[in-house]
Parts: sequence; C-alpha cells; structure tokens
Amino acid sequence: MAGKHRSWWGWGHVEDAVTGAEATALADRVRTLLPDVDLAEHVAPPVAELGLRPPRVDPPASLAGLCSTDPADRAAHTHGKAFRDVVRNLHGDLRDPPDLVVRPATEQDVVDVLDWCAGRDIAVIPYGGGSSVVGGVEPRLDEAYPAAVSLDLGRLDRVLEVDPTSRAARIQAGVFGPALEDQLRPHGLTLRHFPQSFEFSTLGGWLATRAGGHYATVLTHIDDLVESLRVVTPAGTSQSRRLPGSGAGPSPDRLFLGSEGVLGVITEAWMRLQDRPRWRAGASVHFTDYDEAVAATRAIAQSGLQPSNCRLLDPAEALLNAGAATTGGVLVLGFESADHPVTPWLDRAVELCRDHGGSLPAPPRGDGASGPPRRTAADAWRSAFLRMPYQRDALAARSMIVETFETACTWDRFPALRAAVLDAAGEALRSVAATGVITCRFTHVYPDGPAPYFGVYATGRWGSTLAQWDQIKHAVSDALLAAGGTITHHHAIGRDHRPWYDRQRPDPVALALRGAKSALDPSWILNPGVLVDPPAGGPTG
Repeated sequence: MAGKHRSWWGWGHVEDAVTGAEATALADRVRTLLPDVDLAEHVAPPVAELGLRPPRVDPPASLAGLCSTDPADRAAHTHGKAFRDVVRNLHGDLRDPPDLVVRPATEQDVVDVLDWCAGRDIAVIPYGGGSSVVGGVEPRLDEAYPAAVSLDLGRLDRVLEVDPTSRAARIQAGVFGPALEDQLRPHGLTLRHFPQSFEFSTLGGWLATRAGGHYATVLTHIDDLVESLRVVTPAGTSQSRRLPGSGAGPSPDRLFLGSEGVLGVITEAWMRLQDRPRWRAGASVHFTDYDEAVAATRAIAQSGLQPSNCRLLDPAEALLNAGAATTGGVLVLGFESADHPVTPWLDRAVELCRDHGGSLPAPPRGDGASGPPRRTAADAWRSAFLRMPYQRDALAARSMIVETFETACTWDRFPALRAAVLDAAGEALRSVAATGVITCRFTHVYPDGPAPYFGVYATGRWGSTLAQWDQIKHAVSDALLAAGGTITHHHAIGRDHRPWYDRQRPDPVALALRGAKSALDPSWILNPGVLVDPPAGGPTG
C-alpha cells in the first residue's frame, strides 16, 4: 500500500500498529480481567543490531538480479507471523535467516532457481505473504543444507486472463488479496475469499495451505474455488486441465493443494469466480445458554440455508472482542447473493435460533434496509477481528501470551472436545504460573460438525513467554487429537504442527507422500521438514 511500510518483526504495516489511545484502552481492558498483569512495553531491536549471519552462498550471475541480501529483507523472511515468531523477533532471536531472498519475475525464473538450488543442495522455502502461523516459511533446517533461499513470489501478481462465460480467471500465485480483487472488480467478478490475513497473504499461499476464507458454510476452503493448477517442480511442470469436475483418477490438483511447497511451487491457477453480491442480510443473535446456542448453530448448518456467515462466539469471546455481555454467547449471521434478495433465508435462520432461546437485541438488517444502521455485537466483533493481529503484537510486546489454535470435529464430539481443551489449557496455564482466559468461536460450520477456534489471553513473564506458550500449545494439541479433532482446520502444518500431524496422518498416506516427494523433488530441497522429513544422511540421501 502506497505510503505504508511492512513491519519486519510483526503483523502488517508499521503505521497501523496499536499506539496511543488505542494502546491505553487495550491495556485497560486487559487489567480489568487480569489486575496484576505487568504491561511494561518492550520494543524490537533495530535490524542493524540483529547480527544476522552473513550469506553462505552467492547466486550465479544469471540469477543475481533476482536476489537480495539486504538485512531487513532477510530479517522479514526469517519467520512467519505466529505469536512465537513475534516473540523471537522482539528478542532479536533470528538464528536461521535465509541466505538470499529471491524474487522471480517469470515462471522460467522459478525453473532456473530450482535447477540451481537442486544442483547445490540449497533449501528453497516458497514464500507468499509470509503470514504463516505454523513455521511454514521458516528456514529451520539442519546442517545437511549448506544454505537456504526464500523464494518470494510477490512479483508474479497479475490476473492473466478472465473467462466471463465460465466465470473463471487465470491468476498468478504471488498476487495479494486486495490486488487480486482490484483486478477482478472491473469485470464485475470476485473470488470472494477473505481470510483474516487477506491483506497480507497471496493466492499461492492460500492454495498451498488450503486456507479457509470468508464463507462459514459451503465454500469454506480455497480448494472449492480451484479449477486447475500450474506447478513447477524440480522434476518438471504440472498443468492440470480446466474442468468443472472430473472422475479421471486421483485429482492432480488435490495432490498439490495443502502440500505447503514441499512438492512444487504453484505459479498459476484458474480460479472459479462469482458475480459480486448485491443483496445482503444479517443479524446478531444472543443466547442465555451456550449449549442451546450450539444447538441453534447446528440446526442452521443442517438446514440447507447455507449462510455466508455463521460464527458463534462463546460468552468470553463475545465479551472480549464484541463487547457483548451474555451467558450463552452471540451468533453472528449473514447471507448474501448476486442473484436474489436473501431476507427470507435470514428470517428462517432467526426462527431456528428463537426455537433454541435466541433473541435479537437489534432488528435484523435485511435487503434494502434504509436509515442509519444500528451498531451490533457483530459490527463490534468484525472491527475487533481486523485489529486482532495488531493487538496481539502489542500485547506480546507487553509480556502477554496471546495466541490462537483451531480444529474441526463432528457435532457429537464437540462438547467433550471443548471441555478437554479448556481443562488442558487451564492445567497448562497453572503449570507455567500464568493466569488467563480461554475463548472459543466457530469460524466455519458444516452439516456434520463445527470448526472451533480457540483464543488464549494470559499473563506471561518477559523472557519466558515463548517457553510458556510452547508448553500450553503442546497440551492443547494433545487434547485436540485425543478428543477426535484435527490438529488444524485451516492453518496448515508447517514445522510447528508436525508432531501431531504425524500422529493424525495414516501410515500408508505418509508412505505415498514420501514417494511423491522423492519423485517430484529428488534432491529434497523444497521446504525441508514440512510434512515429511528428508532422508537420513542429507537431502540426497
């Protein structure tokens, strides 16, 4: 964005960081819940004082124009944007920076970089927007690799072709969310995939991590919007055929979706688009009983109404981030369409909520509503949602432990899963001598189950918050798997989720994945340590 600068150590733009009155108000809210918290602010060291190790490799002359060794560039590409990344940056702990940041301008550049790196056993970390929260873009390698490069696809950022008849577009993988929508808008079309990281993440990153986006039902994952993929691998380039559907063997696209750059580098995709919505309707429903709120949400998920927004905030989440005091939580509902008014769908959803004791403090917003809108808990939560990453950074700099984790499970297992997670988190907080609050919201819902998203807000000790969080994360991750959930619904595996992914993944699938890795990346240079480990003895075995 013109006039703004990306933070090397934290989320988003430096100019949008939490400061002044907003910082004071945030600290006051924390002290209301945690009166004895120490909120003294710490700041990240200047890049010049980080002491990054010198680059261990020089690029060939043919690639030198694509490469950067600038310390700020290397620092910004060392970690993702998880709490543990931000904390390490605040402490100046950048022990594994990439040796080079490489920005290909064409697909042939990608081919050339992979050829060079494969010949030298140099690790290649595909990099989109860098918003990974699971260690997915971090060159956390062993000594088997003499160097590592961060392959930043940000220059591959164009919509190359639009097919209005089929309502699809061929798009380069390095385009950021806002730039993508800006290029589609003149055609009256939209991808309509809006993860929380939308402003600072790319199409290729969404595809490589199977990101979850705007829709709470039906089109929940980026997978649902893919028509075909083009992927550069060390063994050759894969181009799948554009089709609305196919039963011709295992899907080639599904092989690469969620592969996190270990099998190849996604350079382009044909994506299914939609007409831009014209009609919208929404409501905030309050509940006095949380179990009834869950039952209402399940009824809507199984009704066939298919709301675009159906996010249940538990009482703690509703209070902290929406300012709504309830005993049962708040359900944020929304419907949208480019074809027809949607108020009847909202009315039916509200009726289902009322069957479970739900009430509306403010009238629903329907198609064509006039007059100034009344601010609801949904509006407050939406505003807080966009500021959450910046507030997380501000609190991390003040010795707070502020992080999230998410999962998915079937409806029958949710009550026990939530109880197990709250018990595990509470016990872990006590074991690390921290006091805190655990929140839960549903980000996505399916007919057969929800995707619960938990938040941890706890006191920490400066210098120890990373170790404290790691212990909490380990405990809650064990609880998720034991209760029948997944280690992640939409945040990918990276390096941080590997221990639990290895337990969740069937052994024959692990064998097949290693086989695909060996065939497509015989030198094992692509994102080492993600999904599968390199062979014993080094990348070439």
